[in-house]
Amino acid sequence: MIVRPVADDEWEIVAWLWQDFRHDLGAIVNGFPYADGRYRHEWLDEHPQPDGVGYLVWQPHPNTGEEAPVAFATVRGVGSGTCVMQAFFVVPAARRGGLGRRFALDVMSRHPGGWAVPFQGGNDRAAAFWRVVATEAWGDAWVETEEPVPGKPEVAPDHWIRRP
Repeated sequence: MIVRPVADDEWEIVAWLWQDFRHDLGAIVNGFPYADGRYRHEWLDEHPQPDGVGYLVWQPHPNTGEEAPVAFATVRGVGSGTCVMQAFFVVPAARRGGLGRRFALDVMSRHPGGWAVPFQGGNDRAAAFWRVVATEAWGDAWVETEEPVPGKPEVAPDHWIRRP
């Protein structure tokens, strides 16, 4: 697993993976693509930004051997004292071997201090994943809260794992 910050010329790669990320969430958030065929991407459009960073995971493609992107993360709040894991995605073919856990821990270790990791209510896989990651990263020094989604009272509250 090779983790590197997203270079200026690699945000288009993240944009392609972003569509897979939002497609995965579609079943959880009842998300549809917009008229141009793309899922919502306003968070991605904020990058690069002074207080945000992105990371890509690269590994050899099984058919070609060339480096291929298999995961990404975007983090905001860098330098503010509390980083937020804005988006986190591992391609389905690279899941189940621990890559996601190692990647999440790598990203968190690059930014010491407080952390917040939000995920959607009803996303049981994300809940299980982030609870394991939080415990491995911080032991018992984290809390999980539920918070209403702003402007969407009809949806399940978001969950937030926080380390002060």
